[in-house]
Amino acid sequence: MSDAVALATELLSLESTTGRERDAVDFVSRWLIARGWQVSLQEVESGRSNVWATRRGGGVTLSTHLDTVPPFVPPRLEGDRLYGRGACDAKGIAAAMMIAAQRLAESGEERVDLLFVVGEEKGSPGALAANRLPATSRFLVNGEPTESKLASGCKGAQRVIVRVRGREAHSAYAHLGASALEAMLDMLPELRALVLPRDPVLGETTYNIGVLRAGTEANIVPGLAEAEIMIRLVGDVEPVKAAFTAWAGDRAELVWGAHIPAQHFQTLDGFEVEPVAYTSDIPLLDRWGTPLLFGPGSIHVAHTPIEYIDVAELDASVDAYVRIVRTLLA
Repeated sequence: MSDAVALATELLSLESTTGRERDAVDFVSRWLIARGWQVSLQEVESGRSNVWATRRGGGVTLSTHLDTVPPFVPPRLEGDRLYGRGACDAKGIAAAMMIAAQRLAESGEERVDLLFVVGEEKGSPGALAANRLPATSRFLVNGEPTESKLASGCKGAQRVIVRVRGREAHSAYAHLGASALEAMLDMLPELRALVLPRDPVLGETTYNIGVLRAGTEANIVPGLAEAEIMIRLVGDVEPVKAAFTAWAGDRAELVWGAHIPAQHFQTLDGFEVEPVAYTSDIPLLDRWGTPLLFGPGSIHVAHTPIEYIDVAELDASVDAYVRIVRTLLA
């Protein structure tokens, strides 16, 4: 078993679902301190801390998150795959970054930092806090499962709640009420006809109707219906908001939530390049340098019961991170 696979397995054996990152933070901190890194713990919330490890600084920061989505899935090595919660999102990536940074330090290159944050899977409080640290790096290499390709960009995100109000009535006399749910169900298919922005690199704006809520009992005409929608952005959010606002008209109230902008990233020669549709902590870490996005593993198995990473790809990513750092510092 290689150093990266062994380290990833140890990390995967620690439950660190969002809000319960302490054991992983302690493990990573001890590992780095034992190898001569200057480690700072930044408390984000009670019992939750980011890890910042440095030697000389002023160069490249390798960064990813230590929290995972629930539930905890223990690691197992089967054939050429390492399974477990966080195998590719993103404890395997953290392990590869740690091994790569240590290899660089042992070769005399000390202009590399490590930043591991908490809470990326839910609200990103770790990244928000980390952006208040006195960062000195000129480049930030963020780790998410990009299938070992440098991301040319990533879509942004905009949450919105669509709220329709009706009038409650006894279901035996439904004509005396006005069903908010039926009105909502009439509206939602119309979204397919919206003309939304397209980007030559990031592709089309997309949306997902993820949650529907309506009513209280089967024998009551529902007086309120809500739909939670996640929009994946490829550019300026304002034309998207305008299109949704025109669609809703006076039929529904729109409650706009969190917004993460779409981004285009620097790429390097010698790497495959492809955009990704998901978001990352990069927009929240703008003080850490020019961003790049790279990591082993596939987003298509992240957050699933069969989450895994190919061990050969994991090992190769160590070399890739070393090469990225050296290229950026050249």
